[in-house]
Amino acid sequence: MKKNVVLFVSLLIFFVLLAGCSNSSKDMVLSVEAETMEAGKWIELVTKDLARYEPGDTVKFELSLQEEVKRGELVVRYKHLNEIVAEQEVKVDGKSITWEWTPGGDDFTGYMAEIYLVSSGDVIDYDTIAVDVSSDWAKFPRYGYLADFYGMEESHQQDVIANLNRFHINGLQFYDWHDVHEQPVPFDENGDVKTMWYDLANREVYLETVERYIDLAHERNMMAMNYNLLFGASEHFENYGVKKEWGIFKDQFAQNQDIHPVPPAWKYDIHLFDPGNEDWQNLMIERQRDVFENLNFDGWHVDQLGDRSPWYTFDGELVDMPRGYRSILEKTKEELDVRLVLNAVSMYGQEEIAKSPVDFLYVESWDEPLYEDLKEVVDYNWELTDGELATIFAAYINFDLSDSLGNFNTPGVLFRDAVIFAVGGHNISLGENMLSKEYFPHKRLEITDELQEEMINYYDFSVAYQNLLRDRVVDVERKVTSNDLAISHDAEMGTVWNFTKQKDNKDILHFLNFVDVTSLEWRDTDGTQPEPQRFEDISFAVEVDNEVEKVWFASPDVNKGASFELDFSQENGELTFTLPSLKYWDMVVIEYK
Repeated sequence: MKKNVVLFVSLLIFFVLLAGCSNSSKDMVLSVEAETMEAGKWIELVTKDLARYEPGDTVKFELSLQEEVKRGELVVRYKHLNEIVAEQEVKVDGKSITWEWTPGGDDFTGYMAEIYLVSSGDVIDYDTIAVDVSSDWAKFPRYGYLADFYGMEESHQQDVIANLNRFHINGLQFYDWHDVHEQPVPFDENGDVKTMWYDLANREVYLETVERYIDLAHERNMMAMNYNLLFGASEHFENYGVKKEWGIFKDQFAQNQDIHPVPPAWKYDIHLFDPGNEDWQNLMIERQRDVFENLNFDGWHVDQLGDRSPWYTFDGELVDMPRGYRSILEKTKEELDVRLVLNAVSMYGQEEIAKSPVDFLYVESWDEPLYEDLKEVVDYNWELTDGELATIFAAYINFDLSDSLGNFNTPGVLFRDAVIFAVGGHNISLGENMLSKEYFPHKRLEITDELQEEMINYYDFSVAYQNLLRDRVVDVERKVTSNDLAISHDAEMGTVWNFTKQKDNKDILHFLNFVDVTSLEWRDTDGTQPEPQRFEDISFAVEVDNEVEKVWFASPDVNKGASFELDFSQENGELTFTLPSLKYWDMVVIEYK
């Protein structure tokens, strides 16, 4: 009885269903029984038209059914956090149903639409989908990628973007789309952009494919970011106006220029230059100007290679690489006024990057192997920017497993995402596939149907509750205990990891189930992290100072992320409640009077 929908057994949903004229209505109580409910039996897919909405925009939903339902309707309940903000009844007519909803005018707000399929007065299926109303993607970035730009059918590109839209991806990194680093856009003898060229790995890139992906992204309100290395050039750099004197060297005598090697079949090894050198800056900014004048990109996703110091200039001076990062970013913003993101490889240079005009902080994690490290990175980035800039991880999963063909390990992926979302970050993971290595076109592992469904729940959760996950929430200490499970405020094997955040009059308690994990390394390199057992009816006690008004619960592992209130008692400074279940991650919110 207590499986995926354990909480439905006692859930009563109240709706006002409009009947007759606009002034008449009747109340109907819709009861959902766990024993008979099978989510997805009727509803195949729920989608919406955009990844992000401006305040005042209308959201257009579409729901497809496995088979036609006669004499039915959808009852849709729109919630912000745990508060119902609107309800709507939609007549079911056929296998595809469309409807619209206009949220209130609040900016930077997440919503959850709970959708109930009703037939003959009974709820026979349900689903959820989140909505993000944000005037700027940088507040709650959800980054994805594209890495294939060969000649392809438009329908294929539409399918890729539609899938990313279902995950609310609001920005795309166009990885390795360019010709050579020092001249990303290739021109023919007439000064026109070439229709086809080869990327660094000698893969075909078609101008039409790149342009169409940019247009399709914009149609979904996704940002399109052009990728390029901050300080790289081909071995023929002098043919493109670059001088060796601008380079960085491994010795003080300019005999050994730093070079990043690539596989032998690729076009060239990457020669490195000083990002703080004014001549290099001027050339790169002009080449980026070529990009934005010829392609409708929104910004520059800037890459680096981490700490390879010491470096020296041609004149034998030590190179302050992080200061160079900041210098070229500030100059690029001033001259081009485009969106900027710079990869902090293992946090290298993050202090200077955080002072730069970037949209958010991006961390390719190599030296932060543990789940708890992810929280420390987000907390540190918060301190650097006084809570102003969000954190995006490039956190490659099943790294070694992906050396062979197979499937992603669902528990490894869900534990990683649960931790990243709970600690207040997000991650670049999804594109034409899912990232397992730093070379984005690498595709050996498949996303199973089960994992696809679970990840949709997680991404919906990250949007619906974004105002409690990464909207200026702060760490607080709360003593939390349980008679049923071992609770730890550190990420430890054999325990439930608990930490508490606070915003306004709310405490946000996170519970991550590490009871059965076999490793605390989030990368799950070999794909061996086991599926956790689901615990049920877990009692908790929390020390509190103020009078509690309500306690509510939500989890991406339960009821597709829908929230509902919990019974509680408060006595002598202690709050007690019972969690119905815990699998990967639960969030409990305590609201004070």
